[in-house]
Formats: sequence, structure tokens, C-alpha cells
Amino acid sequence: MKTLKIEDIRQKISCFPRKSFIQRPTPLSKLAVLSAELAGPEIFIKRDDLTGIGFGGNKSRKLEFIIADALAQAADSLVTWGSLQSNWCLQAAAAARRFGMKPLLVLFKTYDLPEEYDGNLLLDRILGAEIRIKEARRGKVVRLEDAFGAIEEAASELRAEGGRPYLVSVGGSMPGGSMTKPLGAISYLEAFAETLEQCRERKIGMTHILLATGSGATQAGLTLGAKALAENVKVLGISVSEEKEAFARDVLAIGRALNELLGLGLPLTREDCLVFDEYLKDGYGVVNREVAEAIRLVFSREGIILDPVYTGKAMAALIDMVRKGHFKKEDKVVFFHTGGTPALFPNRRALVELLSPHYS
Repeated sequence: MKTLKIEDIRQKISCFPRKSFIQRPTPLSKLAVLSAELAGPEIFIKRDDLTGIGFGGNKSRKLEFIIADALAQAADSLVTWGSLQSNWCLQAAAAARRFGMKPLLVLFKTYDLPEEYDGNLLLDRILGAEIRIKEARRGKVVRLEDAFGAIEEAASELRAEGGRPYLVSVGGSMPGGSMTKPLGAISYLEAFAETLEQCRERKIGMTHILLATGSGATQAGLTLGAKALAENVKVLGISVSEEKEAFARDVLAIGRALNELLGLGLPLTREDCLVFDEYLKDGYGVVNREVAEAIRLVFSREGIILDPVYTGKAMAALIDMVRKGHFKKEDKVVFFHTGGTPALFPNRRALVELLSPHYS
């Protein structure tokens, strides 16, 4: 298979409207202390928590394309859903407000946190987002079939008032509603090109990318990027919610939709979509000791803060995989920090209990 060039990918992406409002490129740094302590491969971190809107995160990349699509449809409001402390919903609300749209968020109680204004929910409130809270299955990301009724009800009410709502899926991932193209994944195909360029400039022979994967578009874009530009790079998704077979199907579906949209003609298969579900433990949003200790270790050794729902779980997986010999000593692993740090604060009680009584 012929490897494409970064310029080819950027040319195709440039055909899609976007609103540029984040910091790009995000930094790529070596985790020198952590790498030495784990005595495994060299570990680097891609700081997509520093994209610049709100507390930053991977969703902001996606929103550059999604907001442009919403404005092209003359939308005056943005309707989406997520968990009670959803990073996606916060960043979507912030981007919507910045471009003059009203955010309406349907938030599902997927884990046992109180409905108090803390973390992302506090920031949603400060933004003046309309918030509707619903019950949901514990330990799972809320899928379209579960959220459809509440989303349609909200959109219908806005239309009845003369509004023009733009409906977008959780995480800006699956096409559907008002978003008919895999716009979220486009941004992470571009992010792969950005990361590869940074690695080449610094002569880092990247072998793996590891990330927390929740709704699919981030991993799909990165996976298609590896397929197009550096097939030797393996993209490893650490599931925060679903079993790997179900989730890999989502990643593959989004990746194939993007592949077709851009006319890349790449043979993307299930084998390209590497998802690990061994670290789900008690499910989505449930903080366990391994996650708490990974957050403590990275903060104390590198001064970098992770979140307890996504990046903490992914880092716990990375640490365990290194200790179990999953990687070779000469490998170069890039950990994608996808943001979400406001979720630390509503989970403070669990974190304090899990990290007591000693510090190492």
C-alpha cells in the first residue's frame, strides 16, 4: 500500500470549512522521569489538554469543524448530550457561546455523583447553558438510542419557539442528527499528521499512540492517520466504557466513513482498530485505586494533571502494560492527553480515600 504524504492529507482536510479558535500545534513532550522510573519504552505526551478553550481537550479540535457546519446551517442553538460531568458538553457549550449559539445540554447520570454545581457542571452553569438532567444506566456512555427521545424533545421545543437547533452526537463522533459527516474524526486525522511531523522534526521514531477512547472519533481519526501516513505506528485505544468488540465496531465505522469522505481508498479493517477493555473495572466514570495512583504518579513525577474518567484510566493502562512487557525497550510511545481535568473535583472524595493513608 502506498503511503500518503502529510501535504496530501492537509490538502484534503482544507476542503472542509472550519472556525479556528484553538492553539495548534499542541506540545509534544518527553516524560523523562516517568520513563526512567518505569524502565520500559520512552514515553512522550501530546498535550491536547492545552487546546485553549475552557480547560482544553480533544473535543475542541472537533468543534472547529462542527461549529463551522452549524453556522453554515444557520443554527442559533447547539443541542447535544453526555454524562453529568461531560468534557464534551462543556467544550461544546463554550464553543457555541463563542459563536453566538445557545447551548442546550442533556446530561445523563451515568455514575453516582451528586447533581451539585462542581467541575464541568459548574462551568456549564457559568456559561448559561440550558441543562436537563436525566437518569441512565450506570457505568456506560449514553448512546444515541438511549438519548434520542430526550434530544428530539429538546430540539422540538426549540423549533416550536422559532429556533434553529443543530443536533450533534456525544463527543461529536458518529454522523447523525444535523452532522451528516464524520467531522470530529477529520480533526484527529489532522492531529496524527501534526504529531508525526513533530516526531520527525525531533527524530523520535514513534511506534505507538495510546489514548483513552470513549465515543470513537478521536481513535478513528488517529487510526486512519496511521494507516495513511505511518502504517508501522499502532494506535491503542483504552476503552473507558464499552467492551472492545462493540467499541472497535464504532471506531471502524467512523474511520471508514472518514476514509470514504476524503476518498483515501485505504483498506481499513477491524484489525486496525485496537481497543483494550481490560481496564474497564467497574465501568465508566468509576474511580479505582489504579486510576488514582496513576494520577498521583504522573502529577508527582512530571507535574502534569490527568483526569479520573479518561486520561487517568488510560495512564493506568499504560503503566500496567509497560510493567507487563507489552512494549519493547526501544519503542517510543506517545500518550494523548485528551483533557477533562475539571472532573477531578467532583471525584475528590473517592480520590482522597483511595490515596490515603500513605504517599510514595
